Amino acid sequence: MSEPSNPPLTGVTVLEVGAFMAAPYATMQLADLGARVIKVENPDGGDPVRATGPFLDGESSPFVRLNRNKESVALDLKAERGKAAFRALARRADVLVENLRPGAMTRLGLDYAALCKDNPRLIYASASGWGQDGPLAHLPGLDIMAQARSGLMSVTGFPGGEPAKVGVPICDLVCALYIALAVTAALRERDRSGEGQYIDVSLLESGVSFAVWEAGMYFGDGTVPRPHGSAHQNSAPYQAVRTADGYVTIGATTPKTWTAFCRTLGLDDLLSDSRWGDSYSRRRHREELIGVIEEVTTTRTTESIVDDLERAGVPCAPIVDYGQVFTDETLHQRGFFWDASHPTLGSVRQLGSPMRFSRTPARRAHAGPPLGGSTAETLAEIGFSNDRNGDER
Repeated sequence: MSEPSNPPLTGVTVLEVGAFMAAPYATMQLADLGARVIKVENPDGGDPVRATGPFLDGESSPFVRLNRNKESVALDLKAERGKAAFRALARRADVLVENLRPGAMTRLGLDYAALCKDNPRLIYASASGWGQDGPLAHLPGLDIMAQARSGLMSVTGFPGGEPAKVGVPICDLVCALYIALAVTAALRERDRSGEGQYIDVSLLESGVSFAVWEAGMYFGDGTVPRPHGSAHQNSAPYQAVRTADGYVTIGATTPKTWTAFCRTLGLDDLLSDSRWGDSYSRRRHREELIGVIEEVTTTRTTESIVDDLERAGVPCAPIVDYGQVFTDETLHQRGFFWDASHPTLGSVRQLGSPMRFSRTPARRAHAGPPLGGSTAETLAEIGFSNDRNGDER
């Protein structure tokens, strides 16, 4: 096997004009993969996430994790001096990622059409709530609105319950991942063509892209999907069931795992009942089936059920909270968590990258930077001073 090498995107320079989640999470992925990410922030407060608690000695705990492996350059993009410095940075950049309201970068004169004239190799990616055009483009779009309009909230939660969103900002996050994927694809294409391009990714379409099962149902027979709690849309048993001390998730949907599940829990009689003969039949009679299953599972602890089902090869897992996740033995043994350095906080625990490369590992450098911490050094590289937001020398 070859010796470990630099991360895959080493040598790629990325500019970020981001706030909150979509653009910063996208560029965090690129930074983890080795890209140099220069986060351009307003000198007056910077990314609003910096004002989000909890705080560690005045530093935002979420910020120093979401913006790891990046540099911070403070520029006032409404001032001509700040714009000039930004244009100089863009001339040398490979990628620009932004998630301001559609039209904001155009009003600043820093849109793709303006910047690609000086740098035709620039890959420019915009994240927004509803896309750069269309009837909703002018509206603000936050994650919860995207979850609402994408259909995600219509299938999340329990039948007859109040609307519920996914517990994490899933539309923000998947939009960011699509941005990172699109950027890496555009970099690969640029290797062939020598040209950059513009990328438009919306939270709305990112959320709708998850509807694989739901599209199959609606375009198949016109069924409009509804919420099923923790249950699968098309298979059973595939959900959380009650135990004596909580819940356990099970996924006994194949003939092999269904048989093993029944025999392990002493439910052999179910194997000869036509109502449970296949996954489709079990789904049609799901409520009755789960009632029968829970007559057994509620007499046993979650741990004992998981132990027995795991030995039998039946997919299952306990439901754990994040306190348990962040101290999980498997994640620690695999080295998922790591400690990043910070100039004032010292060591800052980070989530790892789930991308594991055999030869070009993801970068583990430093925590999110202080506001403007790299301004002087970065502007000096392009011939600008740090006085008055970057006068050219």
